[in-house]
Amino acid sequence: MINKRNTILALLLACLLMISACSSQSTSEEGEATNDGGSNSIVVGLEAEPTTLDAHQMSDYNSSRTAMEIYDQLVQFKDESTELEADLAEKWDVSDDGLEYTFYLKKDVTFHDGTPFNAEAVKFSFERQIDPNHPFHDTGQYAYAEFTFGTVNKIEVVDEFTVKLTLKEPFAPFLSNLAMHAASIVSPTAVEKYGADFTKNPVGTGPFKFVSWDPGIEVVLEKNTDYFKGEPNVDQLIFKPITEAQTRLAELEAGNIDMIVNVPPDDLERLKSDENLQVIEQAGMHTWWTAFNTQKEPFNNVKVRQAVNYAINKEAIVDGILQGTGELANTPLPPTIWGHNPNVENYEYDPEKAKELLAEAGYADGFDVTYWVPESGSGMQQPQAMAAAIQADLKEVGINVEIQTLEWGAYLDKVFLPPDQNDMDMHQMSWVGDNGDPDNFLYILLSSEQWPTAGFNDSYYKNDKVDELLAKARVTKDKGERTTMYEEAQKLIMEDAPLVVLDHEKQIIVANNRVKDFALHPTGVFRFSGVKVE
Repeated sequence: MINKRNTILALLLACLLMISACSSQSTSEEGEATNDGGSNSIVVGLEAEPTTLDAHQMSDYNSSRTAMEIYDQLVQFKDESTELEADLAEKWDVSDDGLEYTFYLKKDVTFHDGTPFNAEAVKFSFERQIDPNHPFHDTGQYAYAEFTFGTVNKIEVVDEFTVKLTLKEPFAPFLSNLAMHAASIVSPTAVEKYGADFTKNPVGTGPFKFVSWDPGIEVVLEKNTDYFKGEPNVDQLIFKPITEAQTRLAELEAGNIDMIVNVPPDDLERLKSDENLQVIEQAGMHTWWTAFNTQKEPFNNVKVRQAVNYAINKEAIVDGILQGTGELANTPLPPTIWGHNPNVENYEYDPEKAKELLAEAGYADGFDVTYWVPESGSGMQQPQAMAAAIQADLKEVGINVEIQTLEWGAYLDKVFLPPDQNDMDMHQMSWVGDNGDPDNFLYILLSSEQWPTAGFNDSYYKNDKVDELLAKARVTKDKGERTTMYEEAQKLIMEDAPLVVLDHEKQIIVANNRVKDFALHPTGVFRFSGVKVE
C-alpha cells in the first residue's frame, strides 16, 4: 500500500527544493531545471558527509562510495563478485610456503598529478600506514592498517616494476585484502605536498580525478582521460550528502539528482512502478547490530546481554520498519559469505525469558541505559525508527532507554575509542564486508585483538576460545577447515551475546533511467567507469 502521507510530503519537499535550488541549477531554453553536473554527469545523493577522501583512512560507506574511483589497487574484485583479477599488477607469484608475494606491475601508468606509478609508490603506500617511523605516517589515522597488513614483515622494491611482500606467517585472506581500500596506491608526491591535508586532496591512478570538496554541499570528481584501462564515459561525478531520506527521495523525483541510497522502505513499491526510475537491488554483505559495552556494567554480565536480546522483537522491526529491505539475521556473518552457520539460532522474542534473566543477574527492577544512535549513516538503514522500536521493547521488561543522537562523523569518532575512553552503554553499528572472506567480519569485529583503535570490535568482546578459532582460521589454507572453525566461532559468539544481531540489509539503489549499465558490487563500493548517461 502506498503511504499517502509520505507521498504528499515528498511532493511538497520536491517543490521547495526545486525553488531553493534555482540559484545553483542551470536552466534550459524551455525553462526546465537540470542537475548541477550537466547532461554527461551523475549526481549521487548520499546518506551523510564523507569523513575522508584518503583511501588509507576510510572506514565508512559514504567515504568509499565517494572516493574509491580515484584509486586502484594491485589486484581488484571482478564486477559484481569478490573473485580477484589483475589491476595495477599484471601478475603475481606466491611462494610455496605462503610467505612471499611478488607482484609484477603495469608500466606506463601515471598518477593524476603526473607522478609515475612504480614499485616505490607501492612501498610508500603500504609503509605509510604500518611503519610508525615512516616520514609520512603522521599524515593520517589508519584504522584498517593492522587488519590489512598486520602479517606483513617486509616490503622490498626488487626493481622499478617489481615489488615483493614477505609475511610473518601464512595468511589465507591476504590477496583478497590487497583488493580493499586500505591497499589503494596513492601518489607519494601528493602525500608529501599536502601532508595531513591529503584527506581533502586525494590523488590516485583511478578512472576519476578529484576536483573539489565543499563540506556539507558536494564532492566533485571528473573523468581521467588518460586512464590506463580506457577513458570513462561519464564526464563528472557529484556526491551530495543529504541526511534526511525523504529529502533525498524528493530531490531524485524532482530530477535534481540521478541516484540515491538508503531508500525509505515505505516508498519502495511506488518507486518500482515509476517508469522514469530504476530500482537496483542485490543481496549484500551487510550486518546491522546494537553493540553492548561488555566492559561496563550492566553489560559485562552475559545474562543481561542475553535478556536484552530476548526482549527485542527483531522480526517486527524487519517486517514493520524495514519492510523486506533486510533479512532477519542469525549470526554476524551474512549468508552470502561462505562459512555462515545457518544452524545457529538467534534469540527469539520472549519478554518473560528476558525478565527471568534480568532477575537472575540482579536486575529484577531493570535499569537505566543510554543508547547512542546516528542521525544517518552508511548502512544504518532506519536508525532512529529502529532505535525507537528497541526502546519500546526494552521498556516492557523494565529497562529505561534514553536515546542520544550524533552526526555520522562525530558518531564514528565516539564509537571507536579505546574502552577506557568510551562512555557508551549501547550503540548502533553496521558493517559491510570488504573482501568476501569470513575473516573480514568475524576477526575484525569480534577478535579481542581488534579492540579500537586497532580495529572495529566495538563491543570490546573477548572470548579466549573465539580468539583461538579466529586466529587459527587466518593461517589455515584449507577452506573446509576454516569453515568448521568459523561455524564454531559463530555459535560461541551468539551464546555470549556481545551484540543484538538484527538483520542483513539488501543493497538497494534508485536511479534515474538516464543512468545506464550501473551495477551494484557486493562490497557496496560504486563503480562508474563503465557507466553511461543518456
